[in-house]
Formats: sequence, C-alpha cells, structure tokens
Amino acid sequence: MNKYESIIIINPNCTDEAIKGLESRFTGLINQNGKVESVENMGKKKLAYEIKKNKEAIYMLFNFEAKPDSIAELERNYRITDDILKFIVVKK
Repeated sequence: MNKYESIIIINPNCTDEAIKGLESRFTGLINQNGKVESVENMGKKKLAYEIKKNKEAIYMLFNFEAKPDSIAELERNYRITDDILKFIVVKK
C-alpha cells in the first residue's frame, strides 16, 4: 500500500451536516481498500480564481494509505459528487 494525500474543495453553501456526511462517506470509501491516517477540515478560504461562480470554498485534507488501484474509484466518486468543486490526489 502507498501513502496518499487528497485535498477536496467543497461548495461554500454546504451545511455542516453535509460536510460531515462527505467526510464520513469518503473516509468509509478509503477504509474499504486502505486506512485513513488523518482528516483535516481546513475551513473556508478565499479562492485564487472563481470556480463555478464561487469566490471562496471549504477545503478538506485527507492523509491515507491505499492500494493504487483503489484511487481510480475514489476519484470517480469525487467527480460524481455535486458539492465537490475540485480535487487532487497525490502520492507521497
């Protein structure tokens, strides 16, 4: 298993409950084929440029270990989630 870091940028109009739901959904998905080391909600920050007409967004950082073939499934789930504006997954 490799170590990864993933940052997701979430729509700023999401409620706290929705953010907690996203966090639990993705930690559960990662834990199916790996292990989450830490999750950090970095809060609302101003964006460098507008994304889908939003000037600020909520950032969330995941540090985890996973099998390389499970990353494609994680990214697919990021893409189909409407509240996620942008994401990146990087191998450490």
